[in-house]
Amino acid sequence: MVGIKYELLKSIWYAFTALDVDHRGKVSKSQLKVLSYNLCTVMRIPHEPTAFEEHFKDDNEGPLSNEGYMPYLNRYILDKVSEDFDVIEFYRMCWTLCYKKNIYPQRLIISDNDAFRVWCIFNFLSEDKYPLVIVIEEVEYLLRKLSEAMGIGWNEERFVDYKLQQNTKSSLSVWELIELVGLIYFSKGTERQILSMGINEVFSELILDILKQGYMMKKGHKRKNWTERWFVLQPTLLSYYTCEDLTEKKGDIILDQNCFVEPLQDKDGKKCLFIIKCSDKSFEINASDKKKKQEWIQAVQTCIQQQRLGLLSPHREARLRRRELRQRQRVEEDDLSKRMRRLQASNESKQKQLEDMRMKMEEAAAKATLEELRRKKNQSDLQDRYRMDLEREKMVRQQMEEQVAQKSSELEQYLQRVRELEELYHRLEEALEDERQAKQDEEAARKLQTRLLEQEAAKRAELEQIYLQQQRTLSQTEAEKEELRAEQLAKERELQAATQLLERLESERHGALEQYQEVSRKLERAANKTKTWKDKVAKQEGLVRLIQPGHKGPQRITNWGPASFSDMELDLRKKSWQESKNQGAQAQ
Repeated sequence: MVGIKYELLKSIWYAFTALDVDHRGKVSKSQLKVLSYNLCTVMRIPHEPTAFEEHFKDDNEGPLSNEGYMPYLNRYILDKVSEDFDVIEFYRMCWTLCYKKNIYPQRLIISDNDAFRVWCIFNFLSEDKYPLVIVIEEVEYLLRKLSEAMGIGWNEERFVDYKLQQNTKSSLSVWELIELVGLIYFSKGTERQILSMGINEVFSELILDILKQGYMMKKGHKRKNWTERWFVLQPTLLSYYTCEDLTEKKGDIILDQNCFVEPLQDKDGKKCLFIIKCSDKSFEINASDKKKKQEWIQAVQTCIQQQRLGLLSPHREARLRRRELRQRQRVEEDDLSKRMRRLQASNESKQKQLEDMRMKMEEAAAKATLEELRRKKNQSDLQDRYRMDLEREKMVRQQMEEQVAQKSSELEQYLQRVRELEELYHRLEEALEDERQAKQDEEAARKLQTRLLEQEAAKRAELEQIYLQQQRTLSQTEAEKEELRAEQLAKERELQAATQLLERLESERHGALEQYQEVSRKLERAANKTKTWKDKVAKQEGLVRLIQPGHKGPQRITNWGPASFSDMELDLRKKSWQESKNQGAQAQ
């Protein structure tokens, strides 16, 4: 009853709107009283004249709005409604009140009756919101069914053009829908009679819930004769009439969850038989061919299944599914638009960050350019300063040559430095001896090498210092210059010999290091080879060893196979292997 109530409210809303002449959203109480009486009469509800006055006795302000009239409508009319009234008559009464003020018949090629059917279809497909509109998806659904009913192909391109003409308009009012159908925008070249038949077929399917209709033969219950009848299938009812004008009904077959339908074998000269079994009686029916027989069986079975599942009519279920699908799509579109807005905001933020980074890079590039100019200027200043320092050094060198005569007293210090140099040579020989011993211990050799290098650097520094002092000593006196020159040449030769000896020692040290690495590699390969042969010998010993009686404990499994050694022998082999491993490590 809740679904019927919503369907009735849509038609009553049009009647209320038609009575609102001033378009202020309010209707006088006298008009609403007449409307209430007519609604009760059409819906076969006992009318209570005093109930209206009693309900609105405290409202003396004049006309009533739709919200003010709704409590009375729900309590005294809609809550008492039942299914034993003619719904089409109710729709036509509401239609009569509103259609003359909103449509212009001279512009349309359909009759008022066809316009009424389109109005009913609109109320069935419209959204449950006021003012009532039909979304563009339901318009496409209606036009597709209308095209199928007229037997013409669906023109997708024309509908796409129509949607583009509507721009952002995503819904239509009932009067716009009637004009859309009545102007044959989507069915050009179609006769009015065919269009009217198509509208009537869609109206019968959606509004009257006629799922299938057609002629079939029915077997009588008393005389057992076969008579042709016009059958009309609805979700809960299969009615049969004398002919297709539906003027004389001959009977109804009530379809409930206890009914079932099944095919029958050919008999009595009849083919394509099937039977509908109800709780009180059964009905044998003969279809014209096998295809129609199967279609009728499938249609009746679908209605019975809908009853068992407690579902609405197929078209109402399909309408609910389409609405749910649109709601899900709307939610998904809203989510998508939110994500797009978030992505756009994030993109704008990234663009702003990139712009800030670009400005910072430009500032950094400008700073780098200024820094490069400053660096070049500093380099030029340094070069000028170095040039001046070189000139100053030349002047100082000339002054030092003039002071050579005064440095004769430092000759003794120079001789002392020579003796230290000889002592350095002895230390170098000791370092060579240490280097030879480093072959046995790699880590000690490396430490000794580091120490020798440090000593070598120190001695080189001392030699350089001695050389400088020698120069200063030579410059002390011009008189001793000739005597010291020979000694200086001798010392220089000794210095060169010591330098050559040092270089030879370095080369010998490198050769000794390479030889030590080669010996280490050979020793490792020998150790691996020895281990491999030891394993082979041990394995052969295990194979040739006589198997002796063992104890009853769990058998030991080793790398040489089961029961190769006893526990004592295995312990001895472990100790021997560990000692050889330790000796190999010490040798390395």
